[in-house]
Amino acid sequence: MFPVALTIAGSDSGGGAGIQADLKTFHAFGVFGTSAITAITVQNTRGVFGVHTVPEPIVREQIHAVVEDLHPAACKTGMLATAGLVETVAATIRETGLSNYVLDPVMVATSGDRLLAADAASAVARHLLPLATLVTPNLPEAAILAGMRVVEDEAGMRAAAERLVALGARAALVKGGHLSSDVLVDVLFDGREFHRWEHPRLDSTSTHGTGCTLSAAVAAGLAQGHDLLEAVGAALDFVHRAIAQAPGLGTGHGPLNHFVAPAAEAVTTVQRFSSQPTNR
Repeated sequence: MFPVALTIAGSDSGGGAGIQADLKTFHAFGVFGTSAITAITVQNTRGVFGVHTVPEPIVREQIHAVVEDLHPAACKTGMLATAGLVETVAATIRETGLSNYVLDPVMVATSGDRLLAADAASAVARHLLPLATLVTPNLPEAAILAGMRVVEDEAGMRAAAERLVALGARAALVKGGHLSSDVLVDVLFDGREFHRWEHPRLDSTSTHGTGCTLSAAVAAGLAQGHDLLEAVGAALDFVHRAIAQAPGLGTGHGPLNHFVAPAAEAVTTVQRFSSQPTNR
């Protein structure tokens, strides 16, 4: 029997991010994907040209319909667009008892277009972080959610991850794609220890949908019964190779290659180190 995962996110008409990227990623990992669409975007590799949000009761009903029949073993959220949708999704996750929840706090598209209303960021921190098995912010998102002025180095990533766990998330993966270095670092804090991965920076503009793909891959791993560390390692490896083998589509920020095969075994090349008090 296939494990089932649920994505609650926006639709990307360009196919590289959002619901489309999530379902492709679930399929690549051998997980049956289900969805609840929160918004319809007018989008391609060049940018986002329009957003139409789905009414909150319809989003709630989509989630209930999936849970009552298909019983997802894991779920993730992506673009939620408004504070009202954030609150609706949080309430519905609680109502339905969804577990293994991966929160991708989508705020801005790769093109730079805003995908979350400015007043909704505090709603994400207040309503969704306490429900999350894992939150997966990039550096700007981590700074906003953690209430920090800026996150720009590894020490800041560790401080932000600790703050996000203190705010209620069971674990936080702060992604280092915005670091200004040739080696990118991703930092996971699970409430007890830090875990650290390194990958060489790839010279590529095919980065559209990286956050969606990563969070979907982690959710897929959790749905399959892997522990969090295994799921995160496999997801990071998948995204790195999907960028390296990108198909080169479009004239802007192109999509990843969702046809790459996940690693046969969980990726375990990770450094662990204990939590240390920070002054940030």
